[in-house]
Amino acid sequence: MKVIFATEPIKYPLTGIGRYSLELVRRLSVAPEIDDLRLFHGRRFINAIPNVEYQKNNKTTRHRGLSALLRKQSLLIEGYRFLYPRLQQRALRNYADYIYHGPNFYLPHHIPRAVATFHDISIFDCPEYHPADRVRYMEKALVSSLNSASLILTVSDYSRQALIRLFNYPAPRIVTTKLACSEVYIPRDAQACAEFLQRYDLRYNQYALFIGTLEPRKNINGILQAYQRLPQEVRMRYPLILCGYKGWDDEQLYRLIDQGTREGWVKYLGYVADSELPLLYAAARAFIYPSFYEGFGLPVLEAMSCGVPVICSNTTSLPEVVGEAGLMSDPHDIEALTNHILMGLQDAGWREKAIPEGLARAKMFSWENCAMQTINAYKLL
Repeated sequence: MKVIFATEPIKYPLTGIGRYSLELVRRLSVAPEIDDLRLFHGRRFINAIPNVEYQKNNKTTRHRGLSALLRKQSLLIEGYRFLYPRLQQRALRNYADYIYHGPNFYLPHHIPRAVATFHDISIFDCPEYHPADRVRYMEKALVSSLNSASLILTVSDYSRQALIRLFNYPAPRIVTTKLACSEVYIPRDAQACAEFLQRYDLRYNQYALFIGTLEPRKNINGILQAYQRLPQEVRMRYPLILCGYKGWDDEQLYRLIDQGTREGWVKYLGYVADSELPLLYAAARAFIYPSFYEGFGLPVLEAMSCGVPVICSNTTSLPEVVGEAGLMSDPHDIEALTNHILMGLQDAGWREKAIPEGLARAKMFSWENCAMQTINAYKLL
């Protein structure tokens, strides 16, 4: 079996899709079933998996600024969307006997034996959770990938069923390969977390946590509204810690964050380095993730792996990840979310049951299984 794997998502800072791409390609590179694995980055082959460690002169900020500029130029966007996959197709013209895997939705234009991973289809399911320019670009690009792909991989059964439902896509050509989390996400005691906690002025087991991009889809407004309803004593004893990049266009959200910060029950850390996230999780008292829409929900799995009780929504893919180990409710039901947060923070009996159940649930997911499911899917081509 010969495979070409696209490595563009593997870059600093590592997103959920970047983590999936990195963990998968590491395992594909040592899989005995694969005779030749080639790494394709943009329009050229590279010799090694990209480095995702922080570097002082990292170009991420500059590239983000360029991307923002391009997003404002609709003709440039459309030209890029049309031309780039065709340039990739040209670069791959001598590799028709290889399986090509695009782990981030996108594929070169009409190449044989092409596999694309679709992490979610929220662009089509609920476009209101995305900026309009992203919707315009991705709708066309994703339809092109669906038309070009010989096989689609999804990361949850929910996403698989959504593709079948919305596009009448042939079910035998969609395979679910569920995600996992890194082995560094493990329970840690107060001593192991002490240096990290001191650096961020946090206390072990004395805060609730959200990790993710601050964007409408994540329902952070709902978290803040639910937290406001908690008794003041509880809010002050267990402040809410928010971690992640600022997303797009939500002035009300930032007003609520500022208010909670002034009142002393919210702390926004911004982006925390990948190497520090396991400590941030492990020292939390509860993890709160009432997202409106998830293709998988990797942060929930990471929290359970660290021995942290989970409170999340009961929508899309999250029930597949959490099983019976967490507290789930309708993400629009602020009262239910408030009650679950209170239970997660204070109910010792539930916490004593939820922690081992979460750890056991998390062990059901592994990158080795994901890689083997992916290889078995390749064999269908």
